[in-house]
Amino acid sequence: MPTARESLLEAAGAALSARPWPAVRMVEVAAAAGVSRQTLYNEFAGKAGLGHALVRREAAWYLDGVDRALGPPAATAERLAAVAEWTVRAARARPLVRALLTGCWNGNLPVPAGQGVRPGVPALGPAELVRSVRERADGALGSGEAAQRCELAVRLALSYLIAPAAQPGSGELLRLLNEPNRTAGGR
Repeated sequence: MPTARESLLEAAGAALSARPWPAVRMVEVAAAAGVSRQTLYNEFAGKAGLGHALVRREAAWYLDGVDRALGPPAATAERLAAVAEWTVRAARARPLVRALLTGCWNGNLPVPAGQGVRPGVPALGPAELVRSVRERADGALGSGEAAQRCELAVRLALSYLIAPAAQPGSGELLRLLNEPNRTAGGR
């Protein structure tokens, strides 16, 4: 059975998918979660706290997917391609993940973490997520060089989000990532 906090985050996520964050009402989130409005305020102290928790949850969801992509015993190149593919799919599917990865926030989303947060609380953003991916890759792949390549794959995937292919879903990113490395000396 989910906790009140989990239920509230689920309800807030559902509300955000239906309408812009400024139109999300705390009383509706509490009702959808099946808890009192006071419980919501006890858990998050207000709408800003709920928004920050929602953003942190989305970042954790994205990083869990990175762990899954890095997890299977496969060649390093396949695992890096899986991380890049996951990055593109996750960002396309979830606006908060896209904003976290690209740094492109708009008024329809909760306030980005780091803005309006207590001093000393690190902000979540593209640099922090990429650093977390690199650390996870270092642990999963056991090589600083492979972790550096994973960071590069994620950065390439992010550029694909910002400047997508002419035909979305064409698989162009994965084709490019799986092509053999062509250096000037190898031509």
